[in-house]
This record gives sequence, C-alpha cells and structure tokens, in this order.
Amino acid sequence: MPAIASGRDGPPGRPVEATARPAVAPYQWRQIAFLTLAAVALFVLVRRLPTGTNLSHVDFQTPGGNVIQFCDPANPAFIPVVAVKSPVTMQLATAVPPSIGRPLPVTLRLRTITGRLIAPEDLLVTHTQLLHLMVVDPSLRDYQHLHPVPGRTPGEWDLTLTPQRGGIYRIFADFTPAVTARGLYASAELAVPGKPDIPPAADNLAYETDGLRFTLTPDTPFQARAVVTLTLTVESAAGRQPVPLEPVMGAYAHLVAFDAARSGFAHIHPQETDLRRHPDLYRPRLTFKVQIPQAGRYVIWSQIKTGGQERSAPFWFGVAP
Repeated sequence: MPAIASGRDGPPGRPVEATARPAVAPYQWRQIAFLTLAAVALFVLVRRLPTGTNLSHVDFQTPGGNVIQFCDPANPAFIPVVAVKSPVTMQLATAVPPSIGRPLPVTLRLRTITGRLIAPEDLLVTHTQLLHLMVVDPSLRDYQHLHPVPGRTPGEWDLTLTPQRGGIYRIFADFTPAVTARGLYASAELAVPGKPDIPPAADNLAYETDGLRFTLTPDTPFQARAVVTLTLTVESAAGRQPVPLEPVMGAYAHLVAFDAARSGFAHIHPQETDLRRHPDLYRPRLTFKVQIPQAGRYVIWSQIKTGGQERSAPFWFGVAP
C-alpha cells in the first residue's frame, strides 16, 4: 500500500494531513509563569539600584533668558560666565582671613538652581578631574588652576589657595554634571587685602620662565568673533636642550584665556589628542583653536608639565573689532 504524504512535498491536488500540536502540560505552564515572574522581579530590582547621582535635569534648568546653556567641552568659544545666569551657584568659606603669600584653606559648595548640593557622585571626570577651578587676580598676573577634593561633609569640597597679589580674586568653576554630560560653569569672588596691580598694556606673545621659552603664534591677527588657530611652542632658553612634555590633565598642554574685565574665560585643549604621539623632544609644538567674542585686552595662560613639574606662562594681546 503506497504511503500517504503528510508534508508540503506531497503530489499536487492531494490533501495534506494536519499535524496535531501537542498539549502543553501543566508543569510547563508553571515553568513559563515562574520565568515571567523572575524576569519582572529582576527588571524592578535593576530599576531600583542606585545610579550614583540623585540629581536630575530639573536641577540644572534655569528659567528665563540670558542663561548659560550646557556647553560642549571641545568648543573653543569664550564663556561669559559673569554676565549670564548659571543654574549652579558657588559659595566659598575660609577659616582665616586671606593674606598675600599665605596658604589659605577654602571650603567650596556648589548648589543647583533647586538648592541641592553637588557632590562627587554628581559629576563626571573631565580631563582627569571632577572639578576644575580657574583662579585669577585683578591684574591677570596671578593665575592658578586648582582641583578641589571632596570634603568630609557631603557636598563640600576642600582646596588650598595661596594668593600672590592683592585685590578681589575671581574664581571660575568648570565641571560636567553626570545627568547632562555637558559642561557647566559657575563663579565666585574672594577679597585679598592689598592694592591690586594693573594688567600689562603691551602685547607679548613670548615668555621665559624656569629656563624655558614659551611662544604663542596665531595664524591670523586676533579679531572679534573670528576663530584663530594658535601654535604653542616650548623650547630651552639655553639652547638645544630636550624639553620632554608629559601629560597634564589628559593632554600635553592646556590654554586658558581671560578678558581684562574677567567676565569669563575659555578653557582650550590641544588638537593633538593622541597621547601616544609624543611632541618633538627639542621643540614641542601644539595647536589650539579659540574664538574671542569681543574686542579688548586679553591674556592666555599656558600650562605644561615637564620634568615632573607643572609650569605656566602668560601671553598678552589685543583683539581688534
């Protein structure tokens, strides 16, 4: 007797027998229910796990206009921190009065627009640090780049500042909230007894310090709102001696620009981002881009590390309309 085809390969025109589906046993339903409940429980548990920060986007939203927006750390633009509103305020507290040349312990607090303190878990590491402070006196001659450390009390940061001149110091904070992953800024002031100096009136794009000669060369004259490419060159002032640059804050050099009124700053990083490619040993050169918004007097402080020591050099220049 010929066999009866039961699949799709049977002769055309002949009926194909339907294959009966086996019934699901009760124990199999129990397994499905158990796995479903376990998946739901795991999902709820993961959602309840701590994520680090307790802040949200609402803590960094400032109503109205003239507000600092979240910024791109790679943007070379000048940030007018003082002239616009920030969703973060910075408060400083000192145990003793400031004095020229004397180390001053400072406690710092950052608060969001909702009044909540910003703790270490609320910030992302940028350029190897959670929090960067750019400190400058009225003459722009004393510039210090500091990194506060978390204090004993949650939401407090500790640092030591040694002012070298008199006057009202302005302190800019540069940081990145974890919930936004975009750069933000704040500012505060600290009065140091003593008569403030005035900034130099002459341009100077070359500077010597600690046996090193620093040179800053723009590709075009400085002009308001124009993007300028800067070349920083470092060499030995005594002749052809090696100047091995070492990484500092995740780069071989940093530049920070201030205007004469200290209304803001630009924290500029080199275009050479691959630390595996070392600059020239005898005459290292790095390039930067910057955009200055307004005409006036400015200073750019450079910062490098060589021989295990960080060194800084200022460059003074004017920006045409």
